[in-house]
Amino acid sequence: MAKKYQLAHLDLDTVAWQPIMPPERKAIEESENQIIEFIESRPNWVIEGCYSDLLKLVMPKASEIIFLNLPISECIDNARNRPWEPHKYESKAAQDANLDMLISWITDYNNRTDTFSKVAHEKLYRDFNGKKTELVANVSDV
Repeated sequence: MAKKYQLAHLDLDTVAWQPIMPPERKAIEESENQIIEFIESRPNWVIEGCYSDLLKLVMPKASEIIFLNLPISECIDNARNRPWEPHKYESKAAQDANLDMLISWITDYNNRTDTFSKVAHEKLYRDFNGKKTELVANVSDV
C-alpha cells in the first residue's frame, strides 16, 4: 500500500522494541515520540502493526484505518510466505528462525486479551470514527 500510493511507511515493530536480546518493549512514551516525529515530518503516511496501545496514539491523526481481520490460517500462511524484512532481520534465515514462535503467537490471537489480541483490535476498529475498512481475506489490491 505504501509503495502503490507512494506513502511514507512505518512498521511499528521498528519503534516498539529495544534492540536487545531477548527482545523487550520500549517505554510507550519512547515509541510515541518516534511515532509523532514520523507523522509530523510527513504529509501522507501508512502505519502498520498489531500494537493496539501504539495504534491508539495514532488514531486521532489517521484519516482512514484498515483492519486486516483474517482467519488464523491465512495469517499463518502469510507468516510462512512473507518476504525477508531487512529492516528487522540480518538475513532471511534469521527471520525464518523465528517462524515457529510467530506461528504459535498467531495461533493464540483469538484467546489473548493483551495489546496484540483480536479483542483489542476490534475495539480500536469499533471506536474509530473516520473511514474504516475491515478485510477478512487477503487482497492484492488495496
